[in-house]
Amino acid sequence: MDGLLSFLLAALALIGSPGPNTLSLAAVGASYGRIRGLEYMLGLILGMVGVIVIVGTGLAGMLLALPGFAPVVTILAVGYFLYLAYKIATAPPLAQKTSNTSGRSPRWYVGTGVSLVNPKAYAAMAAMFSGHILVAGDPLADSLWKAAILLATISVVNILWLSLGAAMTRFLQSEKTSRIVNIAFAILLLVSVAFALLA
Repeated sequence: MDGLLSFLLAALALIGSPGPNTLSLAAVGASYGRIRGLEYMLGLILGMVGVIVIVGTGLAGMLLALPGFAPVVTILAVGYFLYLAYKIATAPPLAQKTSNTSGRSPRWYVGTGVSLVNPKAYAAMAAMFSGHILVAGDPLADSLWKAAILLATISVVNILWLSLGAAMTRFLQSEKTSRIVNIAFAILLLVSVAFALLA
């Protein structure tokens, strides 16, 4: 029971802290509202399933051992986050989105891509899988329990971050305020990526 509690507390701290996934989700919630942000959130969760599989099976370690693989992945990830930050910063105010179909919220596959290129996600999952044992003597059961708990935690945390962002929508009806908040979220997203890469 102590091992489960420490695992859960560590998962909440690592997954719930600000990072590319959580900040982008709050930004989508603030820019598009809770309902329109659900598709992006589900994409983030789907991407995290991929991250858990990649880390939990040891595939991440094997890929990073390949010469030249890490720098290429890093460049692609930075490019992807720059694109997402641009989309967030240039999102039109909510009042315009209701009458403008071009203000479409990010699709599920954008969220999946964010999770799959998020360096913080890989570091967090590696720490959770290597730093804790929930089922001693049975590596498969141990990994499955960890994966299930992590996915449940990710889902709850994502709902909270989306709701936090969506709670800001009432303040974002004016174009000026909306633009300032969107740019601030875009900058915070890029800063969180930089911290994740330098950590």
